[in-house]
Amino acid sequence: MKVEIEREEDGRWIAEVPELPGAMVYGQTREEAVSKVEALALRSIADRLENGETIPELDELFAVPT
Repeated sequence: MKVEIEREEDGRWIAEVPELPGAMVYGQTREEAVSKVEALALRSIADRLENGETIPELDELFAVPT
């Protein structure tokens, strides 16, 4: 998943994963913002899986025998 990042006028960094609504965070450094948004994206994906939602990007990640 693509992470978009930019620096705000106040010096903070903002990072987001556009494919996941709400996956946007601020960080004091670029590295902090990227780390935080990656963790948030993984939590969001896990929550969606636990609630039975499908995530097309993960279709080939798991192989479940039939």
